[in-house]
Amino acid sequence: MTSTPAFTSLGGGGPTVLMLHGIGGGHLAFAPQVESLASAGYRAVAWDMPGYGHSAPIEPYTFKGLAQSCVQLIESLKVDNVILVGHSMGGMVAQEVVARRPELVSRLVLCGTSPAFGKPDGDWQREFIAQRTAPLDAGQSMAELAETLVPRMVGPGSLPEGVRLATHCMGLVPAATYRRALECIVTFDRRDNLGNIHVPTLLLAGEHDRNAPPSVMKKMAQAIAGSTFLEMKGIGHLQNLEAPEEFDALLLNFLALPGPLLH
Repeated sequence: MTSTPAFTSLGGGGPTVLMLHGIGGGHLAFAPQVESLASAGYRAVAWDMPGYGHSAPIEPYTFKGLAQSCVQLIESLKVDNVILVGHSMGGMVAQEVVARRPELVSRLVLCGTSPAFGKPDGDWQREFIAQRTAPLDAGQSMAELAETLVPRMVGPGSLPEGVRLATHCMGLVPAATYRRALECIVTFDRRDNLGNIHVPTLLLAGEHDRNAPPSVMKKMAQAIAGSTFLEMKGIGHLQNLEAPEEFDALLLNFLALPGPLLH
């Protein structure tokens, strides 16, 4: 039995919102949202994905294993279901959880993510991994890697404090976990399940996001019945940190909408 992943939690009383960070993140990557959601009456939970922060790594490092860890965490929270918010790779874990245990998710928010990773020809994916691990192979630390990588991921309208927090988070990721996560992310493909998502779903794209371009997310939204697609202007891949106030307003607005009648 694997250990339950570590998480941070704030607020209570209202519905539980579980936030799943991306490949360069950690629970701290959702710090502004934890604050805003708790203030709005929600129980805000942000996990450390296995291998991140205080969460033990898993073997093998696969989406199946990550989804099982997430389900274990949801069950430990003693709630019937959660609102799942996933950013980037966390959005892929969220899609995997919805595919495997749809009854555990009442609403879904997908930010800067896609239903499959890149062009599945192998070459493009190998190049993607090589580009991101080359600095580590050359002896750079994760903190040094973050200093060059994060500024390339954000848009012109990003908040400097948010970019600093994103850089700090990425610098804390163990290099071994980062490598495992990169190998895992290129295997993702849940395109066939989009039509099976039947909970209210919000898709948030950044205008300048090259990892999950708005065109890709818009197409994804078209495959999820009744979903909402929104694009944040001037923003890149790290929407929730680049423009936290705007992001939180869009998120809270979506969560306040009346849900579907349960059949």
